[in-house]
Amino acid sequence: MGIKGLTALLVENSPKSITVFMRTPRPNLRSPLATARTSPSNRQEHEIKTLFGRKVAIDASMSIYQFLIAFSPTSSSGSYLITSSVSHLMGFFYRTIRMVENGIKPAYVFDGKPPELKAGVLSKRLERREEAKEEGEEAKETGTTEDMDRFSRRTVKVTREHNEECRRLLTLMGIPFVIAPSEAEAQCAELARGGKVYAAGSEDMDTLTFGAPVLLRHLTFSEARKTPISEIHLDKALEGLEMNMSQFIELCLLLGCDYLEPIRGVGPKSALKLVREFGSLDKVLENLREKAAAKDAKDVKASKKKAKDEEDEDAEAGDEDEEKEKEGPKKPQRKGGVNVPEEWPWEEAKKIFEKPDVTPADQVDLEWKNPDVEGLVQFLVNEKGFNEERVRKGAEKLTKFMNAKQQGRLDGFFTAKPKAPSPSKDDSKGEGKSKASAKGKDGDKKGTKRKADDKEKASGSKKPKKSK
Repeated sequence: MGIKGLTALLVENSPKSITVFMRTPRPNLRSPLATARTSPSNRQEHEIKTLFGRKVAIDASMSIYQFLIAFSPTSSSGSYLITSSVSHLMGFFYRTIRMVENGIKPAYVFDGKPPELKAGVLSKRLERREEAKEEGEEAKETGTTEDMDRFSRRTVKVTREHNEECRRLLTLMGIPFVIAPSEAEAQCAELARGGKVYAAGSEDMDTLTFGAPVLLRHLTFSEARKTPISEIHLDKALEGLEMNMSQFIELCLLLGCDYLEPIRGVGPKSALKLVREFGSLDKVLENLREKAAAKDAKDVKASKKKAKDEEDEDAEAGDEDEEKEKEGPKKPQRKGGVNVPEEWPWEEAKKIFEKPDVTPADQVDLEWKNPDVEGLVQFLVNEKGFNEERVRKGAEKLTKFMNAKQQGRLDGFFTAKPKAPSPSKDDSKGEGKSKASAKGKDGDKKGTKRKADDKEKASGSKKPKKSK
């Protein structure tokens, strides 16, 4: 799910934190692609080749899901019947090759056991998936092809078999992967912080909340979608939002994440304003609860007054009035406004972001190897029905770019050195005096010799005049 509304906040408040990489040469500036969700005055555009030489840790589970929904089960061509069971393998094989061709070295990270706090979110996803199945069955009878397609996509789930097949494929391709103890986004962030990779690649914005210094989005998207790759820098995002990392995590919790239900009535702009105003989430919640309690008291008072007015006006209420008096005025249900859940364990959720369950970066070795061509043919062609010629060509590209001697990035050659402090006036005067005194001492010794040398040079330079 990621963090709701965070991208829009960054676009508005910290546009310099986002760099856009075009997959193709610069397009028409009036097209939606060119705007790339950033304002024209602050947009930073580059071609994908700018990422040449970068190592990226990619959220594998998110990528598998993208590839699984890439093929429609209701395709009129019937291609789904052929490719639905291998779409995740097709995505990993061909899109990984495309990244390698652009000089990017990918490493994939797979999810481990989810945190216990995420159980509620996972159960709700399961409920929605079951509802989508039921609605999909109804759509087969009465709905359109688009309806059937939409409901079928909502039923997609990444299974253990999908993960195992992708890991087998990556091993044959020579691409490294890591199985995270828990959340893949957290492990990607750890590898980026530890210097193992340049950036984390994921669609989930909570990768930034886990502390990834650089996040790449849309990296594994299809070329046909022409969606530009977004590079988001955490330090610039914090600078634009005017907050530290602790406040940023609390802002993300307030916006809504995988571990907490969002607070009804608090949108992205309101959340940013509240965190800036009160400085911490506990003070924000205290303020919200006070306002909610005051509103409830006001509503109850208004309800009592309304009930009393109705009793005075209705003289024929009889027994029903007596029952209402015994029950007393009912507490009105709040409509609109802010509603803070009674159980909202934000402190526990914040600890997951601050100290996630990850394998330390210094204990992870990422090694890119040459592909096992015959192994790829056996797996993809003989077992999965891929085209052998395309598989061999893909393996050839992998071998070529893995063995190519890559030129180092220019930013690796040029390093900023701290400027030496300029000496103060007093120090420069003292230094001048010491040099002068040193010259004075040596002057007596060298003065005579220097004059003699000058005379010799002068006499040597004069040529004798020829006699007529």
